[in-house]
Formats: sequence, C-alpha cells, structure tokens
Amino acid sequence: MTQGLINMIAEITALIAGGIIGAGFGMVQDAARRHNEKRQAEGKINNIWSLMPGSGTRVAYLLIALVIIQLICPLLFKDGVQWWVSGGLVGGYGFMLYRQLRQKMSAR
Repeated sequence: MTQGLINMIAEITALIAGGIIGAGFGMVQDAARRHNEKRQAEGKINNIWSLMPGSGTRVAYLLIALVIIQLICPLLFKDGVQWWVSGGLVGGYGFMLYRQLRQKMSAR
C-alpha cells in the first residue's frame, strides 16, 4: 500500500513537472513567434531564413531544463516515471499550441 502511494505521488509530480516545463517552453516559443510576426509586419525580415532566429537555442534551453530537473529530482527519472515527465511535457506544450489555435480561430 505504501509503495503504491509513493509511486502515485512520484508519477503525479513527474506529470506536473513535465507540464510546467512544456508550458514554459510553449510560452517562450509564442513570445518569439509574436516578436517575429511584428518584425515581419515592420518589414525588417530580409529573407525566409531569418523568420525564427534562435529556435535552436530555445530547444537547447528546453533540454538543459530537462537535465536540471533530472539532476535535482532523480526520482522522477527512474522505474518508468520518466515517461510521465515526457507526457507532461507534451501535454503542457500541446496545451499552449491549442490555446494559440483557439486565439487565431476566434480572431477570424
């Protein structure tokens, strides 16, 4: 009974941690998208390759955040719990994408 409760708490914590990381990454990506749309509207973009500068850096920061979480909370990355972190990450980022889609649909 106690081991099951500990596993459940670890899985919920992993899901929440992944969700926070995913939502944070989604917010950073959204801010970059809005900034680049503003630059494009002002005519400051010379070619197609400069549309999303720094996206590789943002992905690197996401990976660094995951490594930091893995070092701070190693219990979230053992015995299959790491899949809950991944699920939370996908859920958090997916929620941010869904929110952006709803905003675009309502603007039409």
